[in-house]
Amino acid sequence: MKCKICNNESKVIFDAVVLYKYDVKYYQCTNCGFGQTEEPYWLAESYISPMNLSDTGVMFRSERMSKITTTLITLFFNKKGTFLDYAGGLGVFTRQMRDIGFDFLWNDPYTKNELARGFEGGLDRKYEAVTTFESFEHFENPLQEIEKILKVTDTIILTTDLISVPAPAHKDWWYYASEHGQHVAFYSKKSFKEIAKKFGLNYYNAMNVHVLTKQKIGFLGTSFLKFKYSKHLLYASFYLINPFMKSKSITDMNSFYIKEE
Repeated sequence: MKCKICNNESKVIFDAVVLYKYDVKYYQCTNCGFGQTEEPYWLAESYISPMNLSDTGVMFRSERMSKITTTLITLFFNKKGTFLDYAGGLGVFTRQMRDIGFDFLWNDPYTKNELARGFEGGLDRKYEAVTTFESFEHFENPLQEIEKILKVTDTIILTTDLISVPAPAHKDWWYYASEHGQHVAFYSKKSFKEIAKKFGLNYYNAMNVHVLTKQKIGFLGTSFLKFKYSKHLLYASFYLINPFMKSKSITDMNSFYIKEE
């Protein structure tokens, strides 16, 4: 099988049972380390419900990433811009970011917007940055999805756990998530660098937080993100930034009232 990132040879690393019934081959690229399943014929079945039962961390993840993203935007991007949360699920993250004070909009063709209604964003305009958390591992055709996102922004802020080279055994890495079958793409640092090269982007990462952007964040920013505990510092720095932010909670509420003449 050819690697979906760099088109080099991918070799079988193991077979695993997906959705408790399908025997599926998993591959890893011999060049960039990208991991992938065989062509995922089971996806329609695995997405009967877009929110899988085992994803118990959705609220915790959104809470942490709202703080980390606040610091990233404040340090490196235009915080007065408009942002889009792509594959935004129920709208938790979008609502949290608006409550902090950012002009965030929501987009997700597969999930109903429950918590950020009225703040939907289309793919027909430009955004300062697009966030997309725990979605890259779901991409059946990663380069096509990334190209689609880059039509509306120059910056993608995402999360996904990195696969090691060589890849861990199936029993040793929970992120393969074969029980629900929605994880079909697994990225190494080198595969992200290949993606950045293909699209003319710069790549930065702090543990499982990744930034693909046309913008250079400079020597100090690059050095900071290379620090072992940079993700934790991004989170902690939120509490220094937040007092200077102006929440949109009240203004958003007021925008839905019909004023009497």
